Amino acid sequence: MTAAEAPAVPGDPAALPRNRMPGSVLFLCGLNVIRSPIAEQLARRILPPTVFVASAGVHAGERDPFVDAVLAESNLSLGSRQPRRLEDMEDAYFDLIVTLAPEAHHRALELTRSLAVDVEYWPTPDPTTTTGSREHILAAYRDVRDRLARRIVARFGPQLSGQRVE
Repeated sequence: MTAAEAPAVPGDPAALPRNRMPGSVLFLCGLNVIRSPIAEQLARRILPPTVFVASAGVHAGERDPFVDAVLAESNLSLGSRQPRRLEDMEDAYFDLIVTLAPEAHHRALELTRSLAVDVEYWPTPDPTTTTGSREHILAAYRDVRDRLARRIVARFGPQLSGQRVE
């Protein structure tokens, strides 16, 4: 059985309708420190340049050096970008909000009361709960990066028609 023939799994973004590429995507997590900035950078690489991609958090946190390290391994960088809150965004309208943590998902669902926006929940582990050596911690961050890359490709891949998906 191929992936296309596999039965849909409720809540799996790969099972959601892919009838059109959104014009804008926001990745939302708790602090905009790990999961959402990684997802933003991966999506900027994978999605067409016509798709506006951003990330934010329910709260603002402090930049995490492990994120810089695992992005650099993929030839990506946050540059001088700092964590930001959803309220700090100049334009809060997006076609799709992908939430990566429960608190972010609840906040996004609140937005649907006043905005017409699609919301998808991609539960993603928090690598800051990992303990041990630096290499062990980096492995947890790499796992988050790789999971997010796979989910972005699974969700948007069929619509890319020749775009680079590394």
